[in-house]
Amino acid sequence: MRVLFLTHRLPYAPNRGDRVRAYHLLRILSTRADIDLVSLVHDEEEASHVGDLRALTSSVTALAVSRMRNLARSVLYLPTSRPTTHTLLDAPDLDATLASLAQKKPDVVLAYCSGMARCALTPVLRSIPMVLDMVDVDSAKWSAMATTHRGPRSWVYAREARVLRAFEAAAATHASTTLVVTDKERQTMTAIAPRARVEVVPNGVDIGRIRPPSAPTGAPIVVFCGVMDYAPNVEAVLWFTRTVWPLVTTARPDARFDIVGSKPVPAVRALHNMAGVTVVGGVSDVAPYLWRAAVSVAPLLTARGIQNKVLEAIGAGLPTVVTPVVAEGLPSLVLPACTVAATPEEFAAAVLKYLHATPAARRALALSVDLNALSWDRTVASVYEILGDAAGRGARLGANS
Repeated sequence: MRVLFLTHRLPYAPNRGDRVRAYHLLRILSTRADIDLVSLVHDEEEASHVGDLRALTSSVTALAVSRMRNLARSVLYLPTSRPTTHTLLDAPDLDATLASLAQKKPDVVLAYCSGMARCALTPVLRSIPMVLDMVDVDSAKWSAMATTHRGPRSWVYAREARVLRAFEAAAATHASTTLVVTDKERQTMTAIAPRARVEVVPNGVDIGRIRPPSAPTGAPIVVFCGVMDYAPNVEAVLWFTRTVWPLVTTARPDARFDIVGSKPVPAVRALHNMAGVTVVGGVSDVAPYLWRAAVSVAPLLTARGIQNKVLEAIGAGLPTVVTPVVAEGLPSLVLPACTVAATPEEFAAAVLKYLHATPAARRALALSVDLNALSWDRTVASVYEILGDAAGRGARLGANS
């Protein structure tokens, strides 16, 4: 089976949520299918990893996104029904690349997220069966963000939610199957596209990579991991440092808060001047920062789907404090290692509870959760059959036309 895999980021290195799932899909599918990968790349560092994926693919095409060009075009398209997501996730050579790869006659197109689904609906690919891995329902995320912001930004987010929802409905209805990561996302997607076939393929965790190699330390370190130019992560860290962290340090002046993640925006970088806060920035591997911490936090106020950061923290031996919207997307089997907290006072009390526990007790609580059922090899194993079913139905339709 030949698969044309379209991703909005190069799925390597698997060090951020949108790359992790795409990488493991590619890794697992590559053992049974011939894959032509087309990925947008956003900087030279990302583009430098193309060679790391050649062993998993028949071909890799990386297309550079022109950020300033796309931002300017986004403003021009605001009066139209074109999603800003599609304008920002674009490259000058994208259409020509798709036309060239269509000549290879792929059996099925796997479009990763709504940003790349539009490519599968272009004339050169539209007749080829598509499986859409929505992951999360992006329009619902934008709708939620519109309610937590004011002014022009709220209008832009509300517009994006509206126009992207219309596109998601059309794309999911066209797709042979649309994949999402939780049953809640499936319900949301089905409400948008009632005639679509929607299946749940949850996220996983790389247990072997993240499992702690040594005994826990006693350092009172609280850790947050996430890409720090992503608006929900920025919002989460600012809320935590402004409303929760002062309550924590009043009771535990020795506590430290590590913010680990690439591309911190100025508002996040400024937190480095706050007592006990370290803005670590981007790292090649978050695991060592998890292993040396006492507790992980996921204080997101806007969240969809499964937060990989929580699965990795628990796999690394850390109990985790989460907001209710994060908890809604977590598999039930990991909840015993989490405390759900909604208010600053509840969140601080939960963090302090874990800081006051012994290192051994914290580690035992987290590792009491059996994550083997959430290994990537298990969670996404069904995707090959889903692609094969789409390709088979497409072939039958072609034979009967």
